[in-house]
Amino acid sequence: MTYDRQKYIEAIKSQLEPNIFKHSLALEACMGGIYDYLQSQGQLNPDEPSKDDWLLAGLIHDIDFGGEFKEFHPGKTKEALAKYGLEVSQTIYDIVQAHAVRMAVENLKLKSHWSIYCADSLTGLITAVALILPSKKLTDVKLSSVLKRFLKEPKFAAGTRRDEVALCSNVHGLNMSLEKFTEICLTSMQKIAPELGL
Repeated sequence: MTYDRQKYIEAIKSQLEPNIFKHSLALEACMGGIYDYLQSQGQLNPDEPSKDDWLLAGLIHDIDFGGEFKEFHPGKTKEALAKYGLEVSQTIYDIVQAHAVRMAVENLKLKSHWSIYCADSLTGLITAVALILPSKKLTDVKLSSVLKRFLKEPKFAAGTRRDEVALCSNVHGLNMSLEKFTEICLTSMQKIAPELGL
């Protein structure tokens, strides 16, 4: 790891509400899982950033979604980090900017950009599926349950930007089925369930 993760964790925890902090951890995990899968399939081009860059982008993507920066999110990432004496490379900043809701799909250049764009709001739906279980445990969440809620119950976790998540299948982007993409994110989140309090 080429950066001090704990310093970024402390900054995010100080800046954001607990639920957004946990969402940041979840997206970090998803980004790592997607990277590993794409690498295992030989689908990462030489111009893709390193795995550390993918992870850090996922972790800090909402750093300005709190306090005095919130209304400018995600345009104040650098300023929010600077508040804690931290900075990131332009490469990581570009990945973070790719998750902006206003981002036009044609501006998504790299698989890291597509990954953060498509995975961002999926974490919330996966969390919501866990929370309706009697155990409230991520380890008890089944892929079929997540897909059912995603595809057949649009009012469930209504804030999920399903159209963006579904773009994981775009042939110019990740070219990955919704089922596989959801499976990767679910498994990635299950691996850090204790950190997420689930």
